Amino acid sequence: MAKRRKFTSEFKTELVLEVLSGATSQAEVCRRHNLNEDQLSKWKQQFLEKAPSLFDSTDKPSSEVSEKRIAHLEHLIGRMAVALDIQKKLLTWLDSR
Repeated sequence: MAKRRKFTSEFKTELVLEVLSGATSQAEVCRRHNLNEDQLSKWKQQFLEKAPSLFDSTDKPSSEVSEKRIAHLEHLIGRMAVALDIQKKLLTWLDSR
């Protein structure tokens, strides 16, 4: 039994863009990479369905990386607030002397 080939998302994107740009026909790309035309059609359909979401608002922190960055920044703000309070108290104390 033959093993299934796995393709990276970059490879799929490259092939789909090559076909969509008109640089090469779908049949030629499939022959060159030994692919079934149905498979490339599915990749193309998935690409076109997800393309509009690329321009959606990115205001929502959806990834773990964004959440970690927000937590780190909140931590820094807290430290800065404490440092500012200490400086204010020190200035008040120095002014009273």
